[in-house]
Amino acid sequence: MILLDSHNTILLDMLQTRLAGDRADSLKLQIADFDGAKFYAATESDNKAVVHVSLALRCYAELAALGANEFLASIYGDMLQATPDNGYDVTLRIDLDAVAASDDLTTRVLTDVPLLKRHAMAALFHKAFVAHAEKRASDVFALHYRDGEAFFVQAQPDRVTVIFATQFKEETDRVFAKVFLQEFVDARRQASCQNAPAVLYSARDPPLELRGLPDVPEGDSVGYVTFILFPRHLADAATREATISRIQLFRDFLHYHIKCSKAYMHSRMRARVDSFLKVLNRAKPELPNAEKKTASGRTFVRRG
Repeated sequence: MILLDSHNTILLDMLQTRLAGDRADSLKLQIADFDGAKFYAATESDNKAVVHVSLALRCYAELAALGANEFLASIYGDMLQATPDNGYDVTLRIDLDAVAASDDLTTRVLTDVPLLKRHAMAALFHKAFVAHAEKRASDVFALHYRDGEAFFVQAQPDRVTVIFATQFKEETDRVFAKVFLQEFVDARRQASCQNAPAVLYSARDPPLELRGLPDVPEGDSVGYVTFILFPRHLADAATREATISRIQLFRDFLHYHIKCSKAYMHSRMRARVDSFLKVLNRAKPELPNAEKKTASGRTFVRRG
């Protein structure tokens, strides 16, 4: 299986290119990322060495209510603009000349700016992790990040539960998802994977944690994937950050591999059809009026 990157590769390439080369040219770059996120990178009209990187998320109002602005300010500091650019939720202002003059600042910009969407969505998890560290139960935090889809996070004194409500619009997708998730369950039985989070899957009926909550996606096409994070998955800062990076991309990871599996099966089916066609093309039809022999050795002519 392939793990998707948490950072935006196009943003990273753009920053590396402009930091390494001429910054006199203007820039206007629009990027579409996972989960409907939209980036916009552009230089200022009067200073081509200053780049604005903006992000729009359909669920940012929910993130802001959970402290996303304060969390981003703790990461980006003065780069975070108090008023984002028109049409976007977050804007970073990056002075490339100042960044290029400092190795530490260059490393920080190249590391954190491509992770802007990841850091914005991490605010939800950090709020739940704080409640878990304080050994108290939290409310169920909801994030409706796609049309008809959402994920929910709830902290308990002994665990943090993350539930994805995702749509499988085709019956074949539901079958593939069930197979994949069963593999997740079976993999935990191996000694090398026993430290992995517990994974549960249910179709149509939401888990008990979501019963009675408003705006919970429901329907025959909706499946619910539950991850149970134990203290060992939140043991230190590095482990917590790795957990956030992996789990927030789970929905994209699952659907990506479903599409890859379907593409692989289609390629195998096309290859099998091609092999059948080659067999048919090599087949020699029987000629009319050909001479035949009976079992006793007598000959006769079969007329077409």
